[in-house]
Amino acid sequence: MKKVAIIMGGYSSEYKISLTSGNVVFNNIDSSKFTAYRIHIFKEKWVYVDQNDAEFPIDKNDFSVTVDGTKINFDVVFNAIHGTPGEDGLMQAYLELLNIPQTSCDYYQSALTFNKRDMLSVLKPYGIKTATSFYLNLGDKINVEAILEKVGLPCFVKPNKSGSSFGISKVKTTEEFLPAIESAYKEDDEIIIESFLDGIEVSVGVINYKGKVTVLPITEIVSENDFFDYEAKYLGKSQEITPARISEEMKEKIEIVAKRAYEILKMKGFSRSEFIIVDNEPFMLEMNTVPGLTDGSILPQQAQEAGISLPELFENAIELALQN
Repeated sequence: MKKVAIIMGGYSSEYKISLTSGNVVFNNIDSSKFTAYRIHIFKEKWVYVDQNDAEFPIDKNDFSVTVDGTKINFDVVFNAIHGTPGEDGLMQAYLELLNIPQTSCDYYQSALTFNKRDMLSVLKPYGIKTATSFYLNLGDKINVEAILEKVGLPCFVKPNKSGSSFGISKVKTTEEFLPAIESAYKEDDEIIIESFLDGIEVSVGVINYKGKVTVLPITEIVSENDFFDYEAKYLGKSQEITPARISEEMKEKIEIVAKRAYEILKMKGFSRSEFIIVDNEPFMLEMNTVPGLTDGSILPQQAQEAGISLPELFENAIELALQN
């Protein structure tokens, strides 16, 4: 029976969400086919956590664990870490060096997509539309007038490399701009400032299912808040409508763009991309390569709408990783 290490936690503000995702994976893996192990990855410790919540340290030399004198080596890693080091390429590179297969994309694709600025820059030449944007690195001189002249108001100020809407602000006035910059810098040393796109927000899951790149049913996001922020995502302050209330023509247009982005970037595993529909055109905001996998998360909702259960979704990811 294959031994599956489910890595969860991480070093970012998203660690609690990751722990929830990881436990959902743990509870939905077919125990007749796989032996699953919960592995908590934190800056201060990497540990295997058994069903009694006892902790056993991971040997980072070969990503193994010793329990009651028996050394356990894992056949495959299921990556459920949102943010660093699971979504920015670090774990992928480490596991590749150890020749341990894992369920998410490769280290380069992970690092590229985690950096919103770089990913959008790669996709733009292929005709994929994006918002007007401006970039800042920590320490750069901030010319508020020049930036706002380019992107306009309202605009969004975002950490360039983070998820779950941590550090994101919708700026409506000039006075709100610098405080939004400070908030974003608490999450990352790079910032992306984007023009406000007034339209329908949708989320699109693309996965490799049984060897075929598959676009899942599209979800329409209707936030009770000013935008799809942390509260909207995780505290019930939004409606997530699957399938989205859009025309068949628009659905096909978005599916083509989402699948094309997945293939251009040579993705593997799960992805969930966000788009805003403006004047009948989809504008891409970002791509998540380790999306939320909780019962209420968008990608599992989409899979369910497509007739794919959580056990089937997770088993497929494990089997594809083992094949690769």
